[in-house]
Amino acid sequence: MSQRFLSLLIFIVLTLGSVWIWFNRVPASDSAAAAQPAIPMAGHPAPDFTLPTLDGQSLRLSDLRGQAVVLNFWASWCGPCRAEMPELEQAFRDRAGGGLVVLGVNQGEQPAIAADFVQRFGLTFPIVLDQELQVSRLYRTNSLPTTFFIDRNGVIKDQVIGQMNTALLEERLRTVYP
Repeated sequence: MSQRFLSLLIFIVLTLGSVWIWFNRVPASDSAAAAQPAIPMAGHPAPDFTLPTLDGQSLRLSDLRGQAVVLNFWASWCGPCRAEMPELEQAFRDRAGGGLVVLGVNQGEQPAIAADFVQRFGLTFPIVLDQELQVSRLYRTNSLPTTFFIDRNGVIKDQVIGQMNTALLEERLRTVYP
């Protein structure tokens, strides 16, 4: 095979490959891409949601704009969730008047089970019920507990997957709360 023929063959393959890629790309204006929710990552806006509270009201995350939010996904059967609740409650009590909200998202349990847990642990921060796991899927929580730290502008600054102790919680709070 001559070098000229080989060069021509490589040129044709590259040209056809480029044409194939061009015609099979997904246009930027594709409505399916535009309909996808924001990815819950540090530096990106926290995906908004509305969920019912234990007392039957509705709470919308974007209504908390202007306050730092610790968004904690938990369930009563989760041992690490139970272990970190006293630290979350103390952080909320210490900073509630200064613009920090701890928001607990109960994942997939009946309201009575969540209410019993809240009473047993003496929790005073708001709890919402994600019975259909829609928000858990939106935030891609694959393990519990999972906690997002959201600044006053609604931007995720940090995330912790797994149990937090007091030192870790305090360190991560500094990313959203002075």
